[in-house]
Amino acid sequence: MNFNEVSFEFAAGKVNQLPESDMPEVVFSGHSNVGKSSLINKLVQRKALARVSSQPGKTATINFYKLKEFRMVDLPGYGYAKVSKAEKTRWAELVEGYFSQQRKRALVIQILDLRHPPTDDDLHMIDFLYRGGYNFAAVLTKSDKLKKTQFEKQIQYYNDIFSSIEHVKLLPFSAQTGFGNEEIRHLIEESVIDFNKTGE
Repeated sequence: MNFNEVSFEFAAGKVNQLPESDMPEVVFSGHSNVGKSSLINKLVQRKALARVSSQPGKTATINFYKLKEFRMVDLPGYGYAKVSKAEKTRWAELVEGYFSQQRKRALVIQILDLRHPPTDDDLHMIDFLYRGGYNFAAVLTKSDKLKKTQFEKQIQYYNDIFSSIEHVKLLPFSAQTGFGNEEIRHLIEESVIDFNKTGE
């Protein structure tokens, strides 16, 4: 699959603006400022396809990026404290509206910061994905910020957290060095191919 042929397609701020789901979708979910945009940009080798903001909570829409074989769906980052309650509610309704639709979701990539324990919002999202039977993986960002012993300790910590959830891949990643980029691309390719074979 060619990850470099990609274009921004659409931004939906309301559920009724969501485009038709006519090809497999790879969904990116995570806390504000966890490195979601940096991950997307690294996967497609673009510096600014997904805008990296110095201000967390900036992405208030579901952004769709089109590749030849699938779409990437960038959900709004959750958990940013300085956003108004009304805006948080709108985000929640938008994301819940997306997941309530019958869509061609091949894979959900749940993004977590390897340096820190998962937040309550992270755990809620993981539980939602697990209970909903979604095909999902956890990408652990900012791995370059840790020394080798810290890295190994945090990987073990996350392995323990996910030990009760079968078949969930944990993929450490660094947007700075590209560590883990090929593994994530490979997982996306596998998931899209499997989805096209089975239709689910």
